[in-house]
Parts: sequence; C-alpha cells; structure tokens
Amino acid sequence: MKIKLTKYLKPYTLYVILAPLMMALEVTMDLQQPALMATVVNDGILNSDVPLITRTCLKMLAAAAIGTLGGFGCTVFSELASQNYGADLRAALFGKIGSFSFYEINLFSTGSLVTRLTNDVVQLQNIVGFALRIFVRAPLLCIGGMIMVISINPRYGVVLAVCVPAMLLPIIFIFIKTTPLFLKLQKKLDRLNVILQENLSGIRVVKAFVRGEHEMGKFSKANDDLTRTSVSAMKLMAVAGPIMMLVMNAVVVAVIYIGGFEVQAERMRIGDIMAVIAYMTQILMSLMILSMRATSIPRARVSAERIRQVLATEPKITDGEISNASGKGKIVFENVSFSYDNGSMALKNISLKINPGEHTGLLGHTGSGKSTLINLIMRFYDPVSGRVLLDDIDVKDYTLFTLRSQIGLVLQNPELFSGTIAENIRWGSPGANSDEVAQAAEAAQADEYISAMPSGYDSIIGQKGLTLSGGQKQRACIARALIKKPKILIMDDSTSALDFGTEKNLNDVLSQDFSDITRITIAQRISSVIGADKIYLLASGEIAGAGTHGELMASSELYRDIYASQADRANEKEGDT
Repeated sequence: MKIKLTKYLKPYTLYVILAPLMMALEVTMDLQQPALMATVVNDGILNSDVPLITRTCLKMLAAAAIGTLGGFGCTVFSELASQNYGADLRAALFGKIGSFSFYEINLFSTGSLVTRLTNDVVQLQNIVGFALRIFVRAPLLCIGGMIMVISINPRYGVVLAVCVPAMLLPIIFIFIKTTPLFLKLQKKLDRLNVILQENLSGIRVVKAFVRGEHEMGKFSKANDDLTRTSVSAMKLMAVAGPIMMLVMNAVVVAVIYIGGFEVQAERMRIGDIMAVIAYMTQILMSLMILSMRATSIPRARVSAERIRQVLATEPKITDGEISNASGKGKIVFENVSFSYDNGSMALKNISLKINPGEHTGLLGHTGSGKSTLINLIMRFYDPVSGRVLLDDIDVKDYTLFTLRSQIGLVLQNPELFSGTIAENIRWGSPGANSDEVAQAAEAAQADEYISAMPSGYDSIIGQKGLTLSGGQKQRACIARALIKKPKILIMDDSTSALDFGTEKNLNDVLSQDFSDITRITIAQRISSVIGADKIYLLASGEIAGAGTHGELMASSELYRDIYASQADRANEKEGDT
C-alpha cells in the first residue's frame, strides 16, 4: 500500500483552507488595479477631472492595503501549514528509523537516512509552502487576468491563445526532463553525506594515517559528481527564463500594435491599452513565477518517493506479546544458526546454557561469532534457525522493551553522547539521583577520574566523549549499564582499554556486589574471563570448547595455545619494562 504523505497535513487543514482564501483576496485586489488605472487615464487625466482622479487613486490605495493584508495572511498560514507539516514528517521518519532493526539500517545507508530526514523533508516542506502561495496565486492571477483582458477587447484572445501555450510548453518539457536528474542528484547527495560522516567520525584515524589527501580526493570526486548533476538540472531549468522573457516582450509589442489600430478605430482608449498591458504582464509574470517554482515539483516527487520508501519499510524485528518477565536471567541457545547478508554462516548450530547468576565468558579470535551471540540475545537480529530463550521463553515472544529493559549492554566501541558525564550515566536510568550516579561510577571504577574533572559529574565531555580516553569511556559506559540494575549484564570486550589492575578491581566489585545478576563477558584475552563460572571457546562460529579455565586448560589444545601466546606477550611486556 502506498503511503500518503498528505495525511501529515490533515491536522493543519484550517491553515490549508485559510491560506488560499487570503491569497484569493490579494489576487482580487491586484486585478482591480489595472482597471482603476484605466479609469484614471480615460476619465480622469484625459478629461482633467481631478476629483475623479483623487477618488480613484484612493480606491487603488485601499485595494493595495487590502491586498497586502491578504498576502500577509496567506504567508502566515502557509508557513504554519508547511513548517508544522515538515516537523511532523521529520518526527514520523525519525520514529520509523528508531523502530528499524539492523537489517533495515543496513538496507539504507546512514548517510541516505540523514539526507531523507533533512534535505528530502525540506523539499516537501517547501513544495507545500509554494502550493499554498505561488501555486494558488499564479493560476488565479492568470485566469483572472485573461478574463479581464477579454472583457476589455475580445480580439486579445488570439494573443492569449498563442502566448499561454508558448509559456506552458517549456514548463512541461523541463518537468519531464528534470525528474530523473533530481533522483540521481539525491543519490549523489547521499554519497557525499556518507563520505562526510565517515571522515568526521574517523578524523583521528585519517590524521593518524596521514590519509587526508586520499579522503579529500574521495570527497572531491563525490562533490564533483554532485556538482555535474546539479549543473545538468539547472541548465534545463535556466532555459525557461529567457524563453519566457522573449514571449513577454513579444506580447507587449503585440498588445501595443493591436491597440494602435483599435484606438484609431475608436474601439479602445489609451487607458484600456495600458490596462491590457498591465494584465498581460500579470498573466505572463504569474506563468514565469509558476515555471520557476514548478521546477521544484520533480525534486519534491523524488524526495516524496524516498521518504515513502522509509515509511513503508516494515522492521523485521517486531514486538512479541509478553510484556512482563520473571527476571531470573536464564539464557539458553537451542541449535542456533545465523548468517549475515553476505551469506556466510556466523554461527553454526550453537547450543549452550547460562544459568541465573552465573558469570559466563565468551572467548575467541576476531570473527569467531562472540558478538553475534549477543546480538541474538538482544534481538538486534533473529537467528536463521534454532531458538534463543530467556527464562524458558523465546526472546521473540517478549516485547522489545521488556526484553531489552532486563539487559545492561556495554559495547565493544563505547558510545557516549554530547552533554555531561552524569547525563550519560543516567541514560541507563533517567530517574536516577546523584547518589545513584556516583554509586554506579564507583562500581565501574570511574568515580576517581570523574571527581578529578573540573566540574566533576557535571563536566561536559563533548560529542562521543571527545575529552575522555578510551579507558575512561569504557568505564562510563559500564556505569551506565550498572545504574540500570539489569538482571543480565553483557560486556562485549568492554574492558580492553583498562589496565589489569583496574580490570581486576572491576571484576571483584561485580563478583561481590552484583553476584545475583547473570553476567556475560566477551573477551579476546583470557585474563578477562579467567574467573568465570564457565567459559565458551568459539572458533569459526562453532563452540570449540566449554568449561572453567582449569577444565579448558586440561581439555582444549586451542585454549592452551591462546593462553600460551597471551602469556608470552605479557612476559615480553614485563621484560621490556
């Protein structure tokens, strides 16, 4: 079913009605001016009737004042309609994107979604404003002007029959030709936004590897592609202006030429010719303005389709029906397999059980499937086959809020937001007081460095925690998860930037003060999971071993190899010091 974007305009129906009415008032007053001017010339100036000139000029001023009020009212109401429409459409898009799973996020690139939320919405917002002002004014002025011209002298109908199509044909031609160009233009803009976002988020890496020139080359290429496409579209649009000016000047010449014969034959007066010229100018100017604004219609059509694509996309991950949970924290994988879009199997027939209150370690090399397991618990993705159970209930049967509210997640790459460090920790529990924030920070081994900051917990940390080190970011994110008081705590290689002493203190606190929660630690170094109740060793998406550290040392050659290699590296570091 095609999404109707006009439904977002319905709450502002009153503005949509009032704006054209106000514009109709302005157009009516504008159409009075040439007729009143003809009266001044024909009956006032030629007859030296000063009182008539005075009365008629006052009428012209009154009409102008009323028209100004109408124009002002139209502008106000059209802006109220278009701006609120744009705001509601942006909110709907943002809400829809927020409901997307990783499947849909991967379907639309981040840069493309940003463009649709900003540039595409602005295009539709503008077209609504134009429709309530220019697209109302131009047709009314054009039709009203033609009626007035024909009422003065029907012979000018021939001029109208020639000039109006001559003005409309370029508009239709440009409309047809520019639509595919604007679709290409928006895609080029998407590409530019992707490159810009990547460079801004990864600016440190770009500078560290001295890849500025390379990235500038990529940006320049995308920028040049966008420019070329824009120029191609603008060239077509630029053709309309000169053609219409030529037609307008030709019409004025024709009016004067025909008017000369009509005056000589005493069928018209000088004032009538002046009025016809004024009406013709109004007609042609309205068509010219319409043509200039009509070029925004193809672009708006493309933007509307791109917005509909987002709104019509249904997320694959949807709510189940269970909205309450026992909160025990038992996790079971039953013959779970999973593959990403590239087709390769990330997990192969995984079966494991994590009991409530257990500390479980997931160990393995990069790409072994550790983080994928966590993605399935959180329902960022669903398995291709098999089931993931939480407290003996399939995670698909829970509402997403119920499922995820039980889990505290600390990601491998710590994500912080602009604002204070206290605000970032409160993300886990928005209603938490200052004492609770400090307690969570202490447990995460973050209180010491936070207290040393100039404004303590009220210190601004910048976008993505720019002012913090890697280890400080990780500890802030751990505090954010702990303040949530989750039944399950998942730490996805989230202590990699911590020194061994800080990591040990953190693990001691978690074991003593949070012993009732189910804890899953994903790690690449054995020291992070050596004290776990059970360790699962993953390799190529399969379980290669399971048991305590001692059991794996006795039974798994792969585990012993990993332990030996890490021990050798640790000894080398000690030797270097």
